[in-house]
Amino acid sequence: MNNVKNVFSIKDLENLTGIKAHTIRIWEKRYNVLEPMRTETNIRLYDLASLQKILNVTLLHNHGYKISKISKLSEDKLPELVNEIISEKSVKHHAISSFKMAMMNFDHALFFSTYNKLLSEKSFRNVFYEVFIPLLEEIGLLWQTDTISPAHEHFISYLIKQKLLNNTETVQTKPPTNHERLFVLYLPMDEIHDLGLMYLNYEILSYGYKSIFLGESVPIDSLKDMKKYFDNITYICYTTVQPDKDCINDYIKKVKSEVLDENSNLWLIGRMIENIDQKLISEKIRTFISIKDLVDTIAY
Repeated sequence: MNNVKNVFSIKDLENLTGIKAHTIRIWEKRYNVLEPMRTETNIRLYDLASLQKILNVTLLHNHGYKISKISKLSEDKLPELVNEIISEKSVKHHAISSFKMAMMNFDHALFFSTYNKLLSEKSFRNVFYEVFIPLLEEIGLLWQTDTISPAHEHFISYLIKQKLLNNTETVQTKPPTNHERLFVLYLPMDEIHDLGLMYLNYEILSYGYKSIFLGESVPIDSLKDMKKYFDNITYICYTTVQPDKDCINDYIKKVKSEVLDENSNLWLIGRMIENIDQKLISEKIRTFISIKDLVDTIAY
């Protein structure tokens, strides 16, 4: 854990808050909003307390407070005012900021308190769509820009998975009520990004279907085996990085020839679907641009 980041550059603050570095510098110079540390070469550096403060400042600024007024607030009054103005409209942004701080501090308690507050006001479905999906998208960008370490990403992803598993277990105890089709959910070989697939499993079970979750790195032979036990299967393949753009069309052709029959279908979702040859799309092979798109299809 020695290389876990707890000191940030001004570019990191820009990535984490959405406030341009130039604006942050102006806020510092004119209003003394932050007091950065300085390296021997005069490069600004910020600690976790500075990150927390700039996130609060950003929320207030987005609600129409002038930076000149914000800068005069005491260290205690700033978070108090943030809590006072949180409304249904802003709760999403505040929750995402809180989850970011939980991630940066490896703070389980902050994660759970933020989650429990959200759940007192929203359904788990709404929490996932409105907060967790945007949060995960931001985390992906933060990781790509080296603002956070893989340790941060794994920490927050694991906690979200815990909540997914808890909610999935609740609906999984109920017997299926919709026998129109059976869903087999899987990730192709060398694919390990399973959060989206886990959420789809929760939704499918919520709508009364039987779902079989096979998880990551599933070989095609395992898909063929499912036909020994079930009919009318809809396979859902979540492809984020694998098969890559050079292999995905051949992969679909192989699944079509070796797995699909008159009673089965293949649904694909994930980043790599943009590389699929549209000539391969048919009634039996469909693509979905988002989790919501696929869930809406299941719901109706």
